[in-house]
Amino acid sequence: MKATSDSAVQKALGERLARVRLERNLTQTELADQAGVSKRTVERLEGGGSTQLSSFIRICRALGLLERLEQLVPPPVPSPIEQLALRGKRRLRARPRRTPVERKPWKWGDE
Repeated sequence: MKATSDSAVQKALGERLARVRLERNLTQTELADQAGVSKRTVERLEGGGSTQLSSFIRICRALGLLERLEQLVPPPVPSPIEQLALRGKRRLRARPRRTPVERKPWKWGDE
């Protein structure tokens, strides 16, 4: 997917889902019934429109594509140093980014 705008990505994604649906020989109505969404939701998604994320997930599940979503956003793997620091604990917070400290030139106190 080389598209950069949101609408271009949605359109390409919708076209891909429509191809998978057709390869599975499903009508939009059949897919909507299996996914538990309305036919209009399937039409909107395949046409490049926006839908709720939960509807997208249901459609992917009905098409057998849910496992592939892990490739889209793989689980993060901590670096070996982080693994040692965490020692099996799960990280719960992000650290604030350090901003460079503005340093003034050093002077003697009697100047």
